[in-house]
Amino acid sequence: MNTITANANLGAAERIAASSRRPATLGAAAPGAISLAMGEPDAGTPTAVVEAAVRSLVEGRTRYSPMTGAPALREALAEKIAAEHARPTTPREVVLTHGGSAGLAASMLALVGPGERVLIPEPTYSLYADHAAMVGADVVWVAANPDGSLDLDTLRREAPTARMVILCNPGNPTGRVYSAADLAGVGALLAENPDLLLLSDEAYGSIVFDGLELVSALDLAGVSGQVVYCSTFSKTYAMTGWRLGYVVASGPVADKINLIHRTINGPLNTFVQDAALTALGTPDADLRAATASYQERRDLVLEALKGIPGVEVLAPQGAFYAFPRIESRLSSDEMAARFAQAGVAVRSGSEFGPSGEGHVRLSFATDHASLKEGLRRFETAVRDFL
Repeated sequence: MNTITANANLGAAERIAASSRRPATLGAAAPGAISLAMGEPDAGTPTAVVEAAVRSLVEGRTRYSPMTGAPALREALAEKIAAEHARPTTPREVVLTHGGSAGLAASMLALVGPGERVLIPEPTYSLYADHAAMVGADVVWVAANPDGSLDLDTLRREAPTARMVILCNPGNPTGRVYSAADLAGVGALLAENPDLLLLSDEAYGSIVFDGLELVSALDLAGVSGQVVYCSTFSKTYAMTGWRLGYVVASGPVADKINLIHRTINGPLNTFVQDAALTALGTPDADLRAATASYQERRDLVLEALKGIPGVEVLAPQGAFYAFPRIESRLSSDEMAARFAQAGVAVRSGSEFGPSGEGHVRLSFATDHASLKEGLRRFETAVRDFL
């Protein structure tokens, strides 16, 4: 367990700069390099969604949207959530945001104060710690167990003095899916600590492999008032550049998040919200086909990695990342630089928390041909620097 204590004497930008693990750039790569660094679906946005946006623009839907978001989209999301999670949900409890990242930031700004403690199980998405630095909160890193499960004992010990726990499920960068037992354990922590909040980032919630069933934080019915759920249209519907996310929370909590979001961002793009309504109608068969395609590529990655000496990896159970550990005297940053020089871009594992050192993150959201060639270059590079 590691702790980052915010310096209240610094401004938000200085606090972020002082503590951030996120790279300003992905570093120099050789000409013709293949990127396995970006978490972006290779398939473009579905044609029906694009056509809905064009139709909206042609019809003159270019004026300001309501500050709280399009009522029809909030209602549609509330109905979808209630149907899928047996959680009665009203449009008031749905906050539309400028991408998932704005939802995370608004939630942190609305609910966490300077000097409060935020528990972040890791390795995990690096933006959470930057948001904590932005508000002046103290980060407590809690390393995962060797099998990728939550260290519930440490979380239980730290929970009484913490304001928030942040989960990424399925995980970025590991692709691990928290078990029902893990989620039940978090629910028990919330019940034992009524001032503790759970911020659950489930951006990859529709991308789960091997027949596993994701247990969402929305399923923690007994402590729903302490749960803040964040998601996005980016991954499920391949709408990364459209910048549309959403947060679900109890009415009073959602009101606070909505206030912060609209104060910073103003209203969302009208035509994007119109397109999102069409995205919500994407046939389940299409979503299953996309997940099956990611699973095929996951299998390809695992097959390639198992033959490389000095490399070990927990099998991704969702999302589209693998997080191999490489036995090397090089640091994660140095390994990422060497991979870039060898023509394949990856992310340094140290970006994702203290226990990410020694790892790199591979994205398998690219096309099959690029993935195979990228993995070939990856293997060549590993053998060169082992």
